Amino acid sequence: MNVRYLVAGLALMMSGALWAGCDNLLDYDHRRLASSQQVNLCEAYAGQVIVVVNTASRCGFTSQFEGLEALYQKYREQGLMVLGFPSDDFRQELADEEDTAEVCYINYGVSFPMFATTSVRGDSANALFQVLNEATAPPRWNFTKYLIDRDGNVVERFGSRTTPLDSELEARVRESL
Repeated sequence: MNVRYLVAGLALMMSGALWAGCDNLLDYDHRRLASSQQVNLCEAYAGQVIVVVNTASRCGFTSQFEGLEALYQKYREQGLMVLGFPSDDFRQELADEEDTAEVCYINYGVSFPMFATTSVRGDSANALFQVLNEATAPPRWNFTKYLIDRDGNVVERFGSRTTPLDSELEARVRESL
C-alpha cells in the first residue's frame, strides 16, 4: 500500500474523530450524481472547509464550473472541498442525470463531488439546503455558493455573480483554511 494514501486516510479518519459532530449541518446522506452511491457528508467531509454550490447545466453561470474546479484544485491540498448540487428549481437543469453528469464531468472537467439533482429552495429543499437557507438565505439563482468552516459553521453566502477565483469568496476560503 502506498504510504502517502495510508497517511492521508489516517489524517482523514483523525479529522473526523477530532471533530465531535456535524450539529445537523452535514449529517445527511446524499446520492452521487448519476449513481446509486450514497454519501454521508459528515463522514466524508468533516473537518474540511467546504463550498456548497447549487448548479444548473443550462444557466448563464454554468461556466463557473471552470472557476469552481480551479478553486478546488488550488486549495484542496490545504483542506478545501467543493460540493455541487444540481437543481431544477430555476428551470435550467437537464431532466436526465446522465446528461447533467456529462456537462459537469466531460464538458467542464469537474473532479469535485457532484450530487443528485435536488431542490434547494422552499419546503422541498434537501436537508442540507434547508439548514443553509435558515442560516443565511435561500439561493436567488443558480450558482449560489455557501462557505462552511472546518467546525461546520456557515461562514457566508455568495450570490451567483461572485466568481470562484479572484473574489471575496476566494479570500474567505483562504481565511478559513
